[in-house]
Amino acid sequence: MDKKYRIQNVENIPSPALVVYLPLVQQNIEHAIATVDGDVSKLRPHAKTHKTAEIIQMEREAGILKHKCATLREAEMLAQNGIEDILIAYQMVGPNINRFLSLQQRYPNADFKVLVDHQEAVTALSTAADKLGVRVKVMLDLDVGMQRTGVPVGETAVEIYESIDQSDSLQAWGLHVYDGHIHDKDLTARRTACSQSLAQVEKMQDMLSAKGLAVPLVVMGGTPTFPIYAKTPGVEASPGTFVFHDYGYTTHYPDLGFTPAALLLSRVISIPTPNRITLDLGHKAIAADPDGVRGIILNIDNAEVDKQHEEHWAVNIPGDTPVQIGQEVYVCPTHICPCVALHPFYYMIDADGYCQGTWEVTARNRSVS
Repeated sequence: MDKKYRIQNVENIPSPALVVYLPLVQQNIEHAIATVDGDVSKLRPHAKTHKTAEIIQMEREAGILKHKCATLREAEMLAQNGIEDILIAYQMVGPNINRFLSLQQRYPNADFKVLVDHQEAVTALSTAADKLGVRVKVMLDLDVGMQRTGVPVGETAVEIYESIDQSDSLQAWGLHVYDGHIHDKDLTARRTACSQSLAQVEKMQDMLSAKGLAVPLVVMGGTPTFPIYAKTPGVEASPGTFVFHDYGYTTHYPDLGFTPAALLLSRVISIPTPNRITLDLGHKAIAADPDGVRGIILNIDNAEVDKQHEEHWAVNIPGDTPVQIGQEVYVCPTHICPCVALHPFYYMIDADGYCQGTWEVTARNRSVS
């Protein structure tokens, strides 16, 4: 195992636990800034990965002053920590409309923006904002191929954007594009896929311009497509996973240049056979997303993860592997983002490999104050 992950006082950390290596987090933040050639105005990182106030402060100290998030609790955390430019990349529906408007009123210094992709959502948000006498910046969520949310480029999209502009309580504020369907390992292929997304955005901009509608802001992409949009004029890039990174992105996108900065600490709780051990790392502590291998063991050679349950994870090992009950096992998760949401806090590891306490995963829950 790489010595940078070895924890000197690991005996003080109960397992299973999420551990975060702060020097590596700082390194990833600096690499993200270098990727945009030092122009932090192009960076709008997604807070959904870390959900942590202290990480926001680290990014703020590095000059990153605008963020993206998915939940109202994440948005509140950002506002509470002095972030004044906040995009909630989620369509507000049902009770969340008034919850959002209340949040906007409580934090008047924060410049909030939300997404819409349907006329009914525009009408509901406009009606609620009218009643409170507030004005809301609204971005149109475009679907460029993922088919999860958003509206395809076309006349319907123009009509929705126009209805935002015509509302007394809403202000049309641009386009949001998430292209999570782009999974090309090869960077050249990824660039080609991004160029297709950009062509759709340009077409949409032209259609809106023909109607005299302004597009103040364009926010695009996630971590895999970050290197492309980082170099694209007129676009803000919004990577999220980069701050902690993980095994999945490391293996699929080695060109990104980020380093896994968060691991899961586990221990051997049973040795049922000479070729099998059981860890205390069930799927309540490591994400069940994605299908297949959910994490890679770093400090046991040729270990093959097998059946996993709520509090147990069986692992097959060569028969001559020296193991003992209580032995620490370091696991790099395949997908770190949903892992973080399973833990109320994580243990901070400093540059010398010592645990220096815990940081709360502030926005793990969805309730707002």
